[in-house]
Amino acid sequence: MQRAGKGRTPRRPKKPSNIEKDPVGVYCRIRPLGGEDEECCVEMISSSTIQLHAPDGLKANRNGEYKETQYCFKKVFGIKTTQIELFEDVARPLIEDLIHCKNGLLFTYGVTGSGKTYTMTGSPGEGGLLPRSLDMLFNSIGPFQAKRFVFKPDEKNGIEVQNQVDALLERQKRDNQQSVPRTPSSRQRADPEFADMINPDQACKFEGVDEDCCYSVFVSYIEIYNNYIYDLLEDAPFDPVRPKPPQSKILREDQNHNMYVAGCTEVEVKSTEEAFEVFWKGQKKRRIANTELNRESSRSHSVFTVKLAQAPLDADGDHILQDKSQVNVSQLCLVDLAGSERTSRTRAEGSRLREAGNINQSLMTLRTCMEVLRENQMCGTNRMVPYRDSKVTHLFKNYFDGEGKVRMVVCVNPKAEDYEETLLVMRFAEMTQEVEVARPVDRPICGLTPGRRQRNQAFKDELSRRLEERGGPVNGDPVQLNQLIESLPPLPPCELSDPSDDQTLPRLMEVLERRYRIRQKMTEQFNQTANNMKYTLQQFESQFSSKENVLHDQRSKLGEKDKVIANQRTEIERLEKKSKTLEYKIDILQKTTEMYEQDKRSLQQELEGREQRLQKELAERRRMEQRMQGMVTDTKLKWERECERRVNAKQLELQNKLWVKDEKLKQLKAIVTENGGASGGPAEPPRKPERPSRERDRNVAEKRSASPTPLSTVPPVHPMHRRSHSAGGEKWVDHKPASNLDLDTVMQPIIPNAIKVSTPNEKALSKCHKYVLRHQELASDGEIETKLIKGNVFKTRGGGQAVEFTDIETLKQEDPTAPSRKRRSGSREGPAQTDDIENRPPVANISSSHGYQKRRRP
Repeated sequence: MQRAGKGRTPRRPKKPSNIEKDPVGVYCRIRPLGGEDEECCVEMISSSTIQLHAPDGLKANRNGEYKETQYCFKKVFGIKTTQIELFEDVARPLIEDLIHCKNGLLFTYGVTGSGKTYTMTGSPGEGGLLPRSLDMLFNSIGPFQAKRFVFKPDEKNGIEVQNQVDALLERQKRDNQQSVPRTPSSRQRADPEFADMINPDQACKFEGVDEDCCYSVFVSYIEIYNNYIYDLLEDAPFDPVRPKPPQSKILREDQNHNMYVAGCTEVEVKSTEEAFEVFWKGQKKRRIANTELNRESSRSHSVFTVKLAQAPLDADGDHILQDKSQVNVSQLCLVDLAGSERTSRTRAEGSRLREAGNINQSLMTLRTCMEVLRENQMCGTNRMVPYRDSKVTHLFKNYFDGEGKVRMVVCVNPKAEDYEETLLVMRFAEMTQEVEVARPVDRPICGLTPGRRQRNQAFKDELSRRLEERGGPVNGDPVQLNQLIESLPPLPPCELSDPSDDQTLPRLMEVLERRYRIRQKMTEQFNQTANNMKYTLQQFESQFSSKENVLHDQRSKLGEKDKVIANQRTEIERLEKKSKTLEYKIDILQKTTEMYEQDKRSLQQELEGREQRLQKELAERRRMEQRMQGMVTDTKLKWERECERRVNAKQLELQNKLWVKDEKLKQLKAIVTENGGASGGPAEPPRKPERPSRERDRNVAEKRSASPTPLSTVPPVHPMHRRSHSAGGEKWVDHKPASNLDLDTVMQPIIPNAIKVSTPNEKALSKCHKYVLRHQELASDGEIETKLIKGNVFKTRGGGQAVEFTDIETLKQEDPTAPSRKRRSGSREGPAQTDDIENRPPVANISSSHGYQKRRRP
C-alpha cells in the first residue's frame, strides 16, 4: 500500500467545480530611501493601499501623461516594519500548514536593489523570513523528532522508514566519516552564527503539534542560473589542477505528477543552527555580481526547500510504525527571485548581459503563466499554461494547480529612478491577486487512538513508582531487593548466654512466625493479583480474538476494496495515459496551428507589403507616363514649331530670291523695250507698262530652279468680305488682349457663339471646345499684322483645362500709296513701278493651315 501523501488520485489541471479556492496572497514591502535628498515616487495610503506618482522630470518630458495610480494588496508593510512583524503575517501561517501536512510556496518579487534578499535572509540582528521559519519549526517539533536516519529519502521525491538497526548502522557510518579530518578550505568571509540573526526574545512556537507522531526535517538548496538548475549543497570533488564546472540537474515528475529536481542533495537537520549552517554553505556558492544599481546583485533564482516527514507511533506509543503508507511529507519552498533590470541602466556587458536576459525572460514567462491562469479562471477557457517555457514555472507548476498555498512578497524601491520598473511590478502584482489556487485538502488521520505517547510515558512512570512502593526488584536491582527485605519486622537479638534461657528462642520464633504470616499474606495478595491479572488477560485475549475476527472481516472487506481501488487505479492510469496522449496530440496540433498561423500572418504581411509596393509602383508608373506624355507632347510641339519656322524661313528666303530675279528681269525687259522703240519704225504713243504675269514668272522660275515654289499671292480684283476660318458651330473662347488696337478694315474675324475675354480663365474654358487668340505685331514693312492662333480645349487628369494649338491665320493690311522701301537702280522704271503698285487694290492675305505669314515686296 502506498503512503497517504502520495496515494491520492493525481490532480489534473481541470478541477471539479466544488473545490474551494483561495486567491494568491500578495503582500507589499516598501524599502527605505538611501538618502534624505532622494525623490520618492511611492506613498503608503493605508495598511493595504499604496499610491504611485510620476517623478517631476518624467511629467515634464511626457507632458503630464502619467497620473497618480493606486494599488491594493492583502497588506502593505511600510519602511518602519520590522522583520518579526513581516514574519508573523506572511510566513507563520505557512509553517503551521507545513506541520499540518500542507505544502506552501513563498517567493519575493521586485526590481533589482529593492530588498528581496534582505527580506528573505535578513542580516545579523534582523533575521529574515527563512531563519525565522526554521526557528519556529524546530521550536515546535523539537521534543518529538525521530533519531537520525530513521527517515530516509528514496531519491524519487518520497520518504521511507528504516528500522532501528539500519538507522543505527547509518549513524555509525556517519560518525566514522566525520571523525576523518577534512582539508581546510579558505573562506572569503566568516559564516554568520544563527544566534546573531534572531533575538531569543523573538522566538516563535506552534502549540498545535501532534505529539503522537515523530518528525524529521530535510533541507535542500538549489539555484536556477541561465535557465539551468544547480545543486548548491553538492559536495563535488575539488581538483586544483583541472577544476570541473558544476553539473546541472534536470526536472522530473514523480508517480503523483509532482515536479522535483532529480539527484538533488537533501540533508537531514536536527536543529535550527544546523539547518542555517547548511543554508549558509549553499549561500556561499550562489552567484552574485556587482552592477551599477546593486553592489551584491543576485544573478540567479534561489530555492530553499524545507521538507518535513512525519509518521505516527505504534499502539504502544513507543516506536514508529514501519508502514510507508503512513508517512506524510510536506514541504515549504522559500524562493528568492532575481530582480528584473534594464541593461541601459545597469550597463551590463558580456556574461552579465546574458544573465540579465535570462532573468528577464524567466520573469516574463512567470507573468505569462499568471495571465493564462487568470484568463482560464475568469473566462472559462482551457488554454494550456506555458509552464515548460522556464525552469522556475515548471518547478512550481504543482503549487498553482492546487498543491499548496502560494504567497508573494512584492519588494518596492520608492526612488524616482525605478518608477517605470516599479509600475510594471505593480501591474504584475495586481494581476497575480486575481489568480485563484485550489485549497489543499487535509491529510487522512491515523486510525490509532490519540495520546499514545503520553499514556506510554505515564505507564512507565507509574510502573516505576509502584515497584518502588512495594520494594520489589525492579529489573533485578539489589538495592530494591534490600529495601523489600527491610520492610519486614526486624529480628530480635539471638544470642544464647544460658542453656536454660527460655525467652530468646520463643521471641525469635514469634518474630519468624510473624514474618512468615506477612510473607504468606504477600504471597496470597500476589497470587490474587496474579489471578486477577490472568483473568484480565483472558478477558483481553477473548476480546482480542473477537477483535481479530472483526479485524479479519474488515481486512477481507478491505482487500475487496483494495481490489476495487486497484482496478479503479488501473482504469485511472489507462485514462491518464490516454489523456496524456490526447494532451500530447493537442499540444502538437496547437504548435502546428501556431506555426501555420504564424506562416499565414507572415505571408499576409508579405502580401500586403507587395500590394503596397505594387500600388506605389503603379502610381509611380502612372505619374511617369503622364510626365513622359507631357514631355513627348511638349517636345513634339517644340519640334513642329521649329520645323514650321525653318520651312517658312526657307520659303521666305526663296521668295525673296525669286522676287529679286523678277525685278531684274523686269528692268532688263524695260531696257530692251526702250531700245527697240528708239531704233525701230514710227514711234507709238507711250502706254502704261504692264506688270508681267506672275504665272509666267513662276513657270520660268520652275524651269530655272528646282526649289519649292511659293504659294500664289495674286490678290483679287475686287476684294470682298470673307469670314474667318474660325467660324463654325462650336463654342469658342475669343481671347482679345486689352493691348490690341482696333483696325478699321473691311475684313474682320466674326466668330458666332463666342465668349469674349481679355484674360482667359478656367470657367470660360470649361464651357467651350475651341480657343482663339488675337495677336497683333508689327510687320517688316511697318504695318500692323494680326494673327489668329486657334486651338482645341480639353480636360486634364487633374480636373483642369488645357489648350492644344492647331492653326494660325494671319491678317495683313497693305497701303498701295506707301513708297517702296527698296531703292530702284533705274530712274525710268520708277514711275512704271509706282503706277503698278498704285493700281493694286488692298490685299488681305490668308495663310495656309500652318498659318505663317508670307512676306511681300512692294
